[in-house]
Amino acid sequence: MIFRQAFEKREAEEISPNDRRLLEILGVDPETEYSTRGKAALREATVFACIKILAESVSKLPLKIYQEDGNGFKRQVTNDLATLLKLRPNPYMSASDFWRCVETQRNMHKGNAYVNIEFDDRGNVVGLWPIDQERVTIYVDDTGYVAPGVKLWYEVETEDGLRRVMPDEMLHFKSMLTLDGIVGISPLDSLKGLIEGGASAQKFMNNFYKQGLQVKGIVQYVGDLNEKAKKEFRERFESMSSGLKNSHRIALMPVGYQYQPISLTMHDAQFFENNKMTVTQIASAFGIKLHQLNDLDRSTHTNMEQQEKQFYMDTMQPILTMYEQEMTYKLFTDRQLSRGYYLKFNVDSILRGDLKARYEAYKIGIEGGFLKPNEARVKEEMPTDPAGDRLYANGNIIPLEMAGDQYVKGGGQTEEEGEDEGNTGASGDTGNTGSE
Repeated sequence: MIFRQAFEKREAEEISPNDRRLLEILGVDPETEYSTRGKAALREATVFACIKILAESVSKLPLKIYQEDGNGFKRQVTNDLATLLKLRPNPYMSASDFWRCVETQRNMHKGNAYVNIEFDDRGNVVGLWPIDQERVTIYVDDTGYVAPGVKLWYEVETEDGLRRVMPDEMLHFKSMLTLDGIVGISPLDSLKGLIEGGASAQKFMNNFYKQGLQVKGIVQYVGDLNEKAKKEFRERFESMSSGLKNSHRIALMPVGYQYQPISLTMHDAQFFENNKMTVTQIASAFGIKLHQLNDLDRSTHTNMEQQEKQFYMDTMQPILTMYEQEMTYKLFTDRQLSRGYYLKFNVDSILRGDLKARYEAYKIGIEGGFLKPNEARVKEEMPTDPAGDRLYANGNIIPLEMAGDQYVKGGGQTEEEGEDEGNTGASGDTGNTGSE
């Protein structure tokens, strides 16, 4: 069976600019005039804030290459790929810009981010190029009918036409939900109703202030007016009473007319409560904690650090693991993988506590004999010391190999053994023997 993911087969069809179907194709709801496709989704404030937090959280973490030997020991590896990932994945983007771009794409309406891997003639990675998800289509051929031996490939729309990209040339980062393991589920499509509600609430507030806080009302009059007279009176009355320029000003009414406001306050409509619930639900779907959106109702100085750790464990750790597994599998050769090479984000910037807590932890590690002073200095980005590559143990903090030396006297005897011999030499039995 051959099927095409993410897109249906396209057919040429002419659509009038006034046709409602054109809005539907563009992802715009004709009723709300709000789109969850592309950049338009970022117009909703909560969505923008959530994606911004995720993108910045990933972009600030250093990505490093490690090698694990057969005994489980790990060491950091420095090579051309490590430099590329650390500084500039491609000539146009810094590492921070690259990850902000990728993470933003991953959270957009299609829920997938794509990065094309550029190799040189020797098979080394020399560039990573993000691709607009709108230009990528996934094909799956379960039977090998189209391309024997190839069960999945990507088709990319370029200026020169369609280009087929094999899986080993494409990094594919999915959203956190997927039904088939091949294509991620769009978070924005799943939240479309909530996002439209949030956008509508913001639009309502904008219109409310633009109208000078003027509420709706009914004008009562005696007699009958034709449609033209109604329209003319409405336009004149609104021009006098609506808008910021008319706020707190007096509006004139003709004789025989009476204005009666229809007063449904925001409190009666529970506007702010509903709006807060919408923000909470959108933030929860993205894994964002409310204190990160400046909602500090339930936050205190004592639990803020714990909430940051929960954000890493609940939200960031699955995302980072997904990135690490995809890149480790596709950026290293089989030989490198067999030798224990892997990629890992350094999350110390998220988990590290305040200065006092860190230094107390280093002290416990050094005095406990499992952390070297230089290892602690490296974590604090301080220069190493020539005497800092030794393990120490408690006992006035001496080198581990010297533990117990302070109890040894000359000749290899301990103090207790020396005292025993001294007591024996001073006994009466020894003296009596000597007199005989």
